[in-house]
Amino acid sequence: MKGYYSRKLHSLLGVIPLGAFLLSHMISNFQAFEGGKKGFEGAVHFLNSMPLVFFLELFLIWLPLLYHGVYGLYIAYQAKNNIGNYNYERNIRFTVQRITGVITFVFVIWHMYDTRFQIMIGKITHDDLGAVMHDIVSNPVLFVLYIIGVVSATFHFANGLWAFLVSWGITVGPRAQRVSTYICMGLFVFMSVLFILAMTGFRNSEFQAAQAAIDVVKTVLA
Repeated sequence: MKGYYSRKLHSLLGVIPLGAFLLSHMISNFQAFEGGKKGFEGAVHFLNSMPLVFFLELFLIWLPLLYHGVYGLYIAYQAKNNIGNYNYERNIRFTVQRITGVITFVFVIWHMYDTRFQIMIGKITHDDLGAVMHDIVSNPVLFVLYIIGVVSATFHFANGLWAFLVSWGITVGPRAQRVSTYICMGLFVFMSVLFILAMTGFRNSEFQAAQAAIDVVKTVLA
């Protein structure tokens, strides 16, 4: 029973609410591809106009993310990966789950520093997020790193969802677990494609024009 409840809480937070946050983040970012600058800004304004948004983010995103990330690193450190001895599909996914967890944790910190933290210190506003993302994804190296980050995050969530269904007794038998594998891996591919399309959307010239306007304002204020 040692660590049982800690692991159960870690598993639960990875799906609810962090999974819901990742899905909503995917949908809002995809607006950059589907609706362009106006579509993305509309999604950002909608999310930030919600009542008590600060407390919602604190208790449904930041605190769960901190616990899930830090405890996840502890689990990854303790994990005994024997992929070389037992090259089974589940064992491979177990190892990849730990690797993508570490990558995702680092990626989320980096992404939040470039976006949410800059808003908190007053360096940018919510209206500048599209231009910030344009600058990031227009850099070929950063674009590749972002792809690695979002693919790691989506795999970690989708495979974690499969493990959640097993560990919480929702998919018990081999057939149910096999079906859930197809569903969760399909979700991984679907989410990865939408996130990558969103990043290509941020590379459009309309976000570049927004960044140019921001640079002019900063020059005047300086």
